[in-house]
This record gives sequence, C-alpha cells and structure tokens, in this order.
Amino acid sequence: MTQTTQTTQATRTTQPTTLRTDLLALTPQTLASLANRGLVKRAEKEVAAGSGPEVTVSDDGTVRGRFPDGTDTALPPGLGLDAADCGCAATGVCRHHIGLVLAYQRTYQRTAESAQEDDSPAAKAEFVDWTPAEFDDDALTAALGRAALLAAQRVKDRGYVARLHRPTAADPEPRVELPTCTVRFPVPHELGYALTDASAALRGEVVVLAAWAFRAADGTDGAKTADSATTPAATAPTPAPAPAPAATPNTPRTTEVSVGGRTPTATAHLTDGPLRTALALADDLLLDGVQQAGPVFAGSLARAQEALTAASLHWPAGAVAELREQIDAYATRGTHYEAERFALLLAELHARHRAAGHDPVGVLGTKEAPETALRRVRLVALGCRIGGTARDRTAETYFAHAEAGIALVLRKRWELTEDQSLTGHELAGRRLLGSPLRTLATANVVSEHTSRAADRTVSISRGRIAATSVTPLGSAWRELPGSLRLRDTAAHLRAAGERPPRLIRPRVEAESVRVVEVSAVETVGYDPAAQRLEAVVRDPAGNEILVRAAYNPLCPGGLDALAAALGDEEVHGVSGMLNRAHGRIVLDPLAVLTSKGVIIPDLAPGEGDTTLAMARARSTDPITTALESALTALAQAAHHGLRRVTAPARTRLTDSAAALQRAGLHTAARLIRDLDTTLHRDGATAAVPAWVDAQIQLAVSLELHVEGAEGLDTAGNPDG
Repeated sequence: MTQTTQTTQATRTTQPTTLRTDLLALTPQTLASLANRGLVKRAEKEVAAGSGPEVTVSDDGTVRGRFPDGTDTALPPGLGLDAADCGCAATGVCRHHIGLVLAYQRTYQRTAESAQEDDSPAAKAEFVDWTPAEFDDDALTAALGRAALLAAQRVKDRGYVARLHRPTAADPEPRVELPTCTVRFPVPHELGYALTDASAALRGEVVVLAAWAFRAADGTDGAKTADSATTPAATAPTPAPAPAPAATPNTPRTTEVSVGGRTPTATAHLTDGPLRTALALADDLLLDGVQQAGPVFAGSLARAQEALTAASLHWPAGAVAELREQIDAYATRGTHYEAERFALLLAELHARHRAAGHDPVGVLGTKEAPETALRRVRLVALGCRIGGTARDRTAETYFAHAEAGIALVLRKRWELTEDQSLTGHELAGRRLLGSPLRTLATANVVSEHTSRAADRTVSISRGRIAATSVTPLGSAWRELPGSLRLRDTAAHLRAAGERPPRLIRPRVEAESVRVVEVSAVETVGYDPAAQRLEAVVRDPAGNEILVRAAYNPLCPGGLDALAAALGDEEVHGVSGMLNRAHGRIVLDPLAVLTSKGVIIPDLAPGEGDTTLAMARARSTDPITTALESALTALAQAAHHGLRRVTAPARTRLTDSAAALQRAGLHTAARLIRDLDTTLHRDGATAAVPAWVDAQIQLAVSLELHVEGAEGLDTAGNPDG
C-alpha cells in the first residue's frame, strides 16, 4: 500500500468528528506570512513528490505527521503553528509544520472528492463573516499571555486610533491598521494564527489592541481589564461577554475608531502648553502675514514643533512643520509656497484644537512609540516623487506592504550647495540602501531591519550582510492583494468608509496610494493653463479614471515621460494617489507599468520640450467655483495679514460672499460677510476667530462637495 493511500485512510477514519477547519483555512500566502516563501515552496514540492508526512488525526483533533526522515510533528487544536511540536531542531515555524498542514489539506481534499461532499470546506471555500470582537479578555489572556494584555492596557489608557477592515467575500480576512503596524486574522474564530508585521516581541500586545479595536467598534468594549482577567477573585468570576455578532450587511466594511484615552488627564494639556503656544504663533502669522515671518519667528515655530512632538501631539506638530516649510519656501521664492495651503495649515491648528475634546487621540495623535520595529518584511516599490526647496531635494519612494495591505513611504533628503540645482533625473543615480534611486524605486525590498512610524513613513537600514536585499520588481505588481491592486476603483472608494475631514484627520502618508489596473487608455492631453497632463483610462470594471499630473519644475521631463508611457501599446497599471474630485475618480500618478517595464516620470530624463496634444477643456460646477474663489480670497487675506488687508482684497471678500449667496451657500456667505464687518468695525485682532470660522467652513464644504459630488452631469453641473 502506498503512503498516499495510508494517509487517506487514516484521515478518513477520524474526519467526521475531528475536522480541523483552521488548518483547511490556511492558504499558501498565509503560510508564507507565518514562515517564509522558501519554506512553503519546499514543502509544496515535497508533498507533491510523495515525500510528505503520514497524517493521522487523534480524537482530540491533534493532527500528527511522521516524515520519511523520521521527524514527528504534531499540530494541536487551539494553537498556532509557532506553538506546535516538532522533532526537528528548528525554532519557530519549520518546513515540517508547513508540510503537515499541506499534507492534511491534500488528504482532506481527496477524501471529500471521493465522498463527493461538494459542500465541504475543502471542496467549496465558504466565506465566513465574523468579527474578532468575539474574543474576550479571558480568551486573549489564554492565547497571548497576561503580559501582552498589561502592555496593551497601558497603550489603551493613553488612547490609540485604529482603522478596521471587516471581512468580505473578496477580502475575507478581518484586518486592523494600528498607528505603527497592521494585524490580520486569516483564520476565522482563531487567535493563534493572527498575523502582524510588528516584531515578535510586540506580537501579543498588538493583537490584543486589534481585538479591542473591533470590540470598541462593535459596542462590546465593556469586557474585563487585563488585571481582572488574570487576577484570581474570591467571588464568582464575572461572566464573559457574549460573542459579538458578525457585521450586518449595512455595517460599513471599513471604519475608523478611537479606543481609550478619554480620561480627564488625556485632555488636560489642551488649554495650556504646546498646543496653546502653537495657536498663538498661528494667530501672529494670520495677523502679520507670511512676509513678516523672519528667522526669529521660524525659530519659534521650530521650538513649538519640538514641544508638540514631545507631548505626543503628532498631528499638530506635522502642521507646524509644514507651516515652517511654507514660510521657508516663500522666503527663498520657492515654487513650493502656496497661499491656499498656507491658509489651510493655519485653520488646521484651530480645527484640531476645537475637535480635540471630542476625540483627542484621533485629532491630536497617539502616544505610541515614535517607531515600531517590524519583523522581516517584503516591500514592493510603487514609484517615487521628487520635491525640495532651493536648499535641498527630497525623494519619497513609495512601497506596497502586501501582507499588511497598505502603502508606506521611505523619505530621503539631500542638502544642496549654493551652485547645485539637481533634477529628478540627476537624483536617480544617488544611492539608497546600496542601490541607485532609480533601481530602488522599481524593486522588491526584503529587509530584517525595518521600522514604521505612525504616519506610515518607514526606515530601512542595511544592517548585517544579506539582512536587506534589493531585487528587480518582476511581476510583483500583479501579485499584490486586492486592497492595493484595484480592478474596480469605484467599489474601492465606496468601501473606504466615512472619514473625518482632512483638517482633523490623522496626517498619514501614502494613505491613498494604490495600483490601478488599466484595461484601456482613451485620451492623453496637456492643459497649458493648469500646466498639467490629463489622461482618461478605464479599469477592468469599466470605471473612467482621470490620470492627472501637474508639472514639476524639479522634474522637467516628467510629463513627457508620462505621456509616452500612457501611449504605449500595453499599459498594465498605474500607481498613484487615488481620490475623488468633482464627482470623478482622479489618480495622481507615481509610476506606469508598460510592456517595457515600470516608468517613473519624476526620475525620467528630458527637458520637457516635447509637443503634447491639447487636453479637452473641463468646466466646473458653480458651487465649486464659488467655494474656490472664496477660499482664494481668504488665503490672500492671510498671506498679506489681517492687519494689512488691502482694498482690493476687501473687495474680493465681498464679491466672494455674493457669489456664495447666489450658489445657495448661505452659511458660508454669512461667515465671509461677518469677517468683513468685524475687520471694518473691530479691527484685525477681533477678526481672527471670524477668519478661522470662515476658512474651516469653506474648506470642509469644498472637500465634501468635491469628494462626494457623484450627482453631477457630464458638464460638472448638479443633477436636478
């Protein structure tokens, strides 16, 4: 009798009462996450060649395997592979663990086929809609240990923000994006197989935080604390909460939740301290204008940023840092300065202060460690964006972290000498991680020395020999998960869930970066008025996407390279920042995958002298026009300073109020009129709150209108 026959008979005998659905749910991708791809491929070859183990199943559900080399391996129920027994000398998950799982799956499949059990899990993969909120603190303690719950409780006391992705048929794994790592639950109702990109030392803590995030979102966050879950009591134990029900069809599949941190001490610093200092500096800027901000004021902003960071107010600190960049760009006559952006940053600090009492963690920033060490990770490059000022250049290289289902960004800055003026193409030869930037931006990076910050920036060091490898991209884009590689962009944007306005949203890098599959390129043209290239492409679901790239003077050949790439006979995909604008799906491109490989416009050679076809003119709706005109008027007032508002600027404010009134935006029009009246009657200092009220109202209104205006006709006018 062959080994395969023996295995089949052994498993068939015990299958009816000892079915291990957790082992059947482990996909090759999940097994690779638990170990590595090399072990999975080796085990697959051995099992396929008949060199796998002889499988038996005990009455208690333990799956045992004896390998031809004499190694005995056991997989008890309720434990992950890393806690299973194996007779080999390897630590952690070994090839015997993987081989036993694959052999058990193959044996069950053959048994099911012979019995024609078409409704079995092996014959038909069934989607399970479940929630990790079902794990109470007793279950978490038993699986992860008391120390993990105590460490997680300290984080919860300070508060943290989590973004939850509930399971769907297309993406069946519940997933939680924590500030500095991601946690996945690939096996329904099992904690032992929970996966995270955090280092092994932090695994238990972050899995607990992920489960608590689901409990908070599902309204079952009244479970016992870490201490009560693990400390013996003289009285009868408190009954564990009932398992949380799976999400209903009307439950958003993607939600954001703040957990903990709502104690009085969490908001005590709002009325005094770093945030108050930053607000005072912002008000000084608003009163005097950007022209009056000299080196002394820039130093005050730098100290305010340091104080905010030290107090873990990371998102206001980011706004102050960007304010400094805007002031520096204006002082050096850099193209990076934008009056509208300057005004938004002033309003952002006030908006975060106003909303902090409602959600201090989400609005101000989490008190997590600045960076979290990750275990061995594989990153797929998605392109590069070049920026900078007269004194420096920055390269932001974007990566897909497939296991976590998110995008990260690696930032590098170079100081320039007085006689330097480097273009993106010249920077392409600069070396990062031992490779030229052009190579790194089109590569697979595997590293054991990686850390991730709360804003999704990533740090990678080369470390010891072979700890970090950079290899060609190959077909990696086509292998990305559905959360990163989109075939239906409209469905993805609908499933993104409701988010707070940008003014109070966490300042997260690469949040909207995705790879969009392209089935057709319809038009490519250049808009000389806006200095940008616009192309219309379609994804496999038939959605129309506007690929829109603005001219970057640091990368003069960028638009030419983009036009040439989109004109290729085979355009497979485009990576970039995906959003909605004026009812349309808009992609700001980073790279294009063609038959010739990956093209990165910002690193391309050229002088930008290619003659491009003209883009079709696009009209905007009257609401957008009125809001944008009013925001420009407010930005000009902030640029000059409320103490120095000119007569033409005052006229522009009154004209914008009239335009808002005609567009039916009565509240916005009233706020603009209130600002003008206060300036005239009470002076600039008294007008600061009025300017802030108007700026916040108009900025949020424009964002909601632009991102949610799906009811526009083809000319950009509201339906009905």
